[in-house]
Parts: sequence; structure tokens; C-alpha cells
Amino acid sequence: MSHNYVIIMAGGIGSRFWPMSRSHHPKQFMDVLGVGKTLLQQTFERFNQVVPAENIYVVTNADYTDMVLEQLPKISSEQVIGEPSRRNTAPCVAYASFRIAQRDPKANTVVAPSDHLILNTESFVELIKKGLSVTEKEDILVTFGIKPTRPDTGYGYIQYNSAALESDVDVKKVKTFTEKPDKDLAKFFIKSGDFVWNSGIFIWNVKSIMSAFAEYLPEVYQLFEEGISVYGTPGEEEFAKKAYSQCKNISIDYGIMEKAQNVYLLKAEDIGWSDLGTWGSLYEFSDKDDIGNKIIGKNVMLYDSKNCLVNVPKGKLVVLQGLKDYIVVESDDILLVCKMSEEQKIRDIVQDVKLNFGDEFV
Repeated sequence: MSHNYVIIMAGGIGSRFWPMSRSHHPKQFMDVLGVGKTLLQQTFERFNQVVPAENIYVVTNADYTDMVLEQLPKISSEQVIGEPSRRNTAPCVAYASFRIAQRDPKANTVVAPSDHLILNTESFVELIKKGLSVTEKEDILVTFGIKPTRPDTGYGYIQYNSAALESDVDVKKVKTFTEKPDKDLAKFFIKSGDFVWNSGIFIWNVKSIMSAFAEYLPEVYQLFEEGISVYGTPGEEEFAKKAYSQCKNISIDYGIMEKAQNVYLLKAEDIGWSDLGTWGSLYEFSDKDDIGNKIIGKNVMLYDSKNCLVNVPKGKLVVLQGLKDYIVVESDDILLVCKMSEEQKIRDIVQDVKLNFGDEFV
């Protein structure tokens, strides 16, 4: 019996990918790369090389449960954990960990987002297996760090020191976490050489993460501990609604990883990673024409335009003239035209749209 499990987090809206990613159909359920598979399906297939399909759990918003089951026919409804409301990643991890621990107290788990790009699957799978072999024996919380290639202000950073595990010199002690820095600080991080991007991928055994919840987020721990008698029964849905109504909105990074003393880093250097959090990150990892344009759509004509990302419906004729470094996206009843350099404002734009027009366009 394999004691290794994977928790895929698939409940986000992906507001920075608006207007293609909408609350009723977020980006993880889309084939944004044009490869014939959605981001969720690609994530599942990667992890299915690490653990059997029956050991992969997907935590998502309850509204998306049917979409998950439709896209992942290899998993059962018991493996889809529907959250009644969004409360960030800490409650998501706690809920799934309690569910898995009830099934297998020796469980060793990977926690990962559903919408990342990994170009080098083979290296990624080997690193994940290495991490699982370490946490199987050690009482530590491992975070996956990505060697940075540029001073990106859209990612969090993790600083590590030279201290390593006795059992594995590649697993380094984490020193500090820094949320998205400004440009100057990001440049300093890159120059120093002891910072990596925070990937949001974690590895630990359920005993270690349960212990961390009990110490650093005891109220979250107690809420989900109360559900032990109802997990896997008809009463679970009602319990989850009650628990989430009382649960604070907090990330696993802020709630536990930045506070715990047993946090270690596994550095990934050659896996071709992107969190695909923005249109710019999709543009960066896409094949482009000889003047830097990435076009998704059949009938697009560009004049004097370069370094643009254009994503429009197949049946739409779009003519663009004189655009440089722009994002142009049409989805359903929304058209977005935005400077590539200003794409971090898309999340704010979505909030303004919601204020002005309600939920119709988000």
C-alpha cells in the first residue's frame, strides 16, 4: 500500500486571468495553453506518475465538483472535497489533511495548486519523489522553491541558509519568507543568491502538518478535528458548511510556514515552472512569432504590432494596428485591452467591474 498522497487545490477564481477566467468557469478548468488538456488535467497527469489515481484528492469550491469529476474520470466523488466557501489555503489544507489522515494515519502528502505550468515533468516528478522520501522519515515541512531567473515582483520569495538536513544535504533550512517585493528588493534578492521563488507547493506527512496546525492555528485545527466522526458520511456536507462559516480566511504560508521552526526547502532549478498567474506569464512561456506576437484565434490581423498577446474567439475577425506590448483578450461578452506592463492591475479592474456591474461580468 502506498502511503503517498497528493492534494490538488483547485478552488480559485484566477481573477488575474480575467476575462477568460470567470467565477463560473475558472482557468484551471481551461486549456489555456492550447494543448488539448486543461491545467487541472495536466496537473493530475503529472502527479499520477508519483501516486496512484486513488490517492489523489482535489479540493475545490463545491460549485466546481461536477467539473472536476467530468475532467478527471479516474477519480471518485469521495476524492473531491467541496468547500462551501473560499477561506484561502490553510482551511483547504486542514480539511484535506484530516480527511486523508482518517483513511491513512501514515500518510505522506504533497499539496499543490491546480494551475501551474511544468515544462520538465521528468525532473519535477523526481524532485517530488525525493521530497516524499524525506518527509516519510523526518518531522519537517518542506516547501518547493524555484531558482529565480529575473527580479519578478509577482512572486513571493524564500530565503534559505546553508544548514541542511543530516539525511539529505539538498534539503536546506528556510530562513525567511517575503511577500511580493518591489523591484529594487527583488533585484537585491536575485543578486544575493540565497533566495528562491515561492512555488506554493508543499510536502509533509500528516502528523507533522497536524502538529503544526495544533500549535500555530489551533482554532482551525479544532474546527476540523470536530468533523472526524462525520468525514465520509452523509453528515459531512452540513459539517463543512458550519466549519467554514466559522473559519478564518488565512493562507498556509502566513498561518503556518512563516511561523514554524521545522520548515525546509527543496530547490528546483530545471523544471520549467510558472504559476501561470497572469496573462504575462502565459505569454512568456508561449511560442511566439518572429516579432514577439502570441496569437490565439483563427482570424487575427496585426499591422505594425509586436510583443502582443492576442486571445480571441475563433469566429471573430480582429484587426489591430500600432499596438506594442499589449494584452488583447475577448471572452464571451467582455473585451480587455491592457498594457502588458500594467497587467497586475487586472485584479483591481475585476473588483471595479464587480462594484459597477455586480457579478454578471466576473
